[in-house]
Amino acid sequence: MIRYIAVEGIDGAGKSMVVGAIAGYLEERGIEVLTVREPGGTIAGEAIREILLDRADPLAGWTEALLFAAARAQLAALVVAPALGAGKTVVSDRCVYSSLAYQGAGRGLGMEAVRAVNEAGLQGVWPEKVLLLRVAAEKGLARERIADRISREGLELQQRVAAAYDALAAAEPDRFVVVDASRPIPDVVAAAVAAVGAMT
Repeated sequence: MIRYIAVEGIDGAGKSMVVGAIAGYLEERGIEVLTVREPGGTIAGEAIREILLDRADPLAGWTEALLFAAARAQLAALVVAPALGAGKTVVSDRCVYSSLAYQGAGRGLGMEAVRAVNEAGLQGVWPEKVLLLRVAAEKGLARERIADRISREGLELQQRVAAAYDALAAAEPDRFVVVDASRPIPDVVAAAVAAVGAMT
């Protein structure tokens, strides 16, 4: 059984709604589920989230990447690894692949350089399956109800990130399951839950 599932995609893809639906689906089947979000999920992680997403202060690319990596390492050590060790299934709103796409490709830092930093911090706590909600950048941004610091940067960044996600999915076909997220959100949620049902 798959124990660590992450939901990925550009801003506005529908990740949060899908995470909630997946958790509900698994719980109905008697599976103990923990949902987490990145960045966040710990005291340190939530403080970092505010810096990364809620403030208007500009951040250098590597500052952004290292802050994401720090929040993720804290979440993995204090929350995700213990939950997996206790036999729970973890469903995450974003994961390390966000940093590969956004900072590695979107910011031009290099996906392998960003991967190396995160691998050091995660110590092997890595999602088994990644559900990629694929949607055009224009449509994703149009769906955003509350823009954060990164989504406010606009279309070109999201287009680079979307292309990076496609490249990651192509490079790791055994880990990624791609869901067409261009459809109405209820259809996206249903397709994502069906995909998880096929995994489990």
